[in-house]
Amino acid sequence: MSEKNLSDFMPNKNSSYFKKNLNYFNDRTLSKEEIIECIRTVMDPEIPVNLYDLGLIYKINIENDNNVKIEMTLTNPNCPVAGSMPESVGKSIEKLNNINTVEVSLVWEPKWHKNLMSEEAKLALDIF
Repeated sequence: MSEKNLSDFMPNKNSSYFKKNLNYFNDRTLSKEEIIECIRTVMDPEIPVNLYDLGLIYKINIENDNNVKIEMTLTNPNCPVAGSMPESVGKSIEKLNNINTVEVSLVWEPKWHKNLMSEEAKLALDIF
């Protein structure tokens, strides 16, 4: 019998989202703040707080020619909507003008914990 790892029990453990803008025209570089503003429109389906303030976004990289790469996680690896969350984040960002590509990857390390939440999220959830 083979040994099982946590990743063996996670839904869509390799879930990611990628989109290329076929009408790409770069007249300025996107800012991290613009990306964050978009991500803040994506709400957790079970908690009334956006994904950014929940601390689920680990990395935002804006590379040459406005190629955006994001690493995110979930509060729980058994989340029933795990496969759709990277797509939701990606679709919120792809609306920006001047975006070339957006790639959102679901990662499980480091493990999410409530200390990653913003103060606003903690207040909304009565976590002190």
